[in-house]
Order: sequence, then C-alpha cells, then structure tokens
Amino acid sequence: MQLLEELKNREPIFHHPNQFGRTRQDILDQMCDEFWEVGASGNVYTKQDVIQTLLARYSDPSYQDIWEAKDFELTQITPDNYLLTYVLIQNKTRITRRSTIWRKVKDAWKILYHQGTIVDKEMP
Repeated sequence: MQLLEELKNREPIFHHPNQFGRTRQDILDQMCDEFWEVGASGNVYTKQDVIQTLLARYSDPSYQDIWEAKDFELTQITPDNYLLTYVLIQNKTRITRRSTIWRKVKDAWKILYHQGTIVDKEMP
C-alpha cells in the first residue's frame, strides 16, 4: 500500500508543478526516454508535444487547474513497472479514466506511458 500512496501523490501527472517542478529539465526528469501519451481525444502525443504543452501551461499565470482524482488501483507489471489507473474529474465536469505506466529508474519514478479516456456518462 505504501507504493500505491507514493504513486497516487504523483497523479494526475504533470499537475503538481509546485511539488515536482515546472522547468523543461523538471519535466524531463519525470519521463522515460521512450515516453508517449494517448490523450482523451484519441490523439497520440510525443514526449516533445507534452513538454511544449506543459511549458506553455506553467508559464500562463491565468491557468487554473481544478481537479479531483479518485478510485486508484495499482498493478505490478514487472519488477520495476507498475500500471496505475484512476478516475480524473476536471473542472467538476470532465470525467476521464486515466492509466499511467510508472517505471522505477534507480531511485526515481518515471512515466513510460499515459492515456486518458473520456467517460461519456456520469460515474456512479
């Protein structure tokens, strides 16, 4: 359970710039070299796409990040790789199911893959 709590505290990914940093290097430090993402839109995003989006977001003083994450589940895939799934509610209206594959690299957690899928109906 300690591992679940450790990874829960990092989610949703890239929504904790005050805790994990907001510079290009801070973002890179959280990602595996082979990182990629499938957004809730179904679009595929490269590591560079995500970095550019985050740097723009973090530099916008009017950006508001209102979210609630819940229903976390953790599954070990291999000795150093874990699948973390959860529900993310953004701005109290947009509901997505999220999946992140986390990899332990030396003593640091890095993201290998992330996906968001929009939930069409209200969650129970």
